[in-house]
Amino acid sequence: MSDSHGTYFIPEPSRWPLVGSLALFISFIGGGMMLNGSGFGTFILGLGIGAVIYMFCGWFADVIGESLAGNYNKQVDISFRWGMSWFIFSEVMFFAAFFGALFYIRVFSVPWLGGEGSGFTTNAFLWPDFKAVWPLLMTPDMTLLDDKGLPLASSFVPIKGIIPAFDIPAINTAILLASGATVTFAHWALQKDNRAGLCWWLAATVLLGFIFVYFQIAEYAHAYHDLDLTMNSGVYGSTFFMLTGFHGFHVTMGAMMLLVILIRAMKGHFSRQDHFAFEGVAWYWHFVDVVWLGLFVFVYWL
Repeated sequence: MSDSHGTYFIPEPSRWPLVGSLALFISFIGGGMMLNGSGFGTFILGLGIGAVIYMFCGWFADVIGESLAGNYNKQVDISFRWGMSWFIFSEVMFFAAFFGALFYIRVFSVPWLGGEGSGFTTNAFLWPDFKAVWPLLMTPDMTLLDDKGLPLASSFVPIKGIIPAFDIPAINTAILLASGATVTFAHWALQKDNRAGLCWWLAATVLLGFIFVYFQIAEYAHAYHDLDLTMNSGVYGSTFFMLTGFHGFHVTMGAMMLLVILIRAMKGHFSRQDHFAFEGVAWYWHFVDVVWLGLFVFVYWL
């Protein structure tokens, strides 16, 4: 409902936050059970994911209905823009923490373990045979110890290899940069009330987004089956899958949001003056592009 002056829309109480919280709780329980070897955990996880999808569909439908009913005025639009800006800022901090962890590992932890640094004796006390190289291709096996409880030289098990930067990562970089251009062209078309151009450029962006996800899945399969690079492959494997995995999740979510926006554009929901839903998703997509450039440089290339 609106207030007495009709200046700001206040929605009715919604069940979707409660549904979303329960869905996420079920998903986490199912995921934990699955990781601990419970066959029933897969069913619980699937149930939770299904509930999350139901929540998204229902909540999106309500918000879209409110927008089409003309309930959102300029002040509501400003609120949405601030909300999306703070959300993207929180995502920046989210990835900044992971990039910070990568920086600390590469610049401080690994060199200290290798004996570098004035006054540090970490290497002598922990792993005398440790070689400070990056990417860290040798993982200490703590099950192989000498009589002093230190890892044996033979316990540093080498990983077969790493993902070369100028292979699938370079292709995915080109794909995401192209998608950033296509979503910008879609925005220009929208500002000119060119509905056909908007839909075609959006469709191209959605296609490029899912192609990126496909190539990342292929990259993961290659890493696991051909290179023995897994999440258990020492600190390099952990940081690699943590950063690229979370980014891949964001790309998947972004592509799905763009698909929703494409369907809405095909139905004529947006105009030159009223299209924040498109802009919000476009902001998010550009953020995903920028994060990938950082990943390509610091995870794959350097």
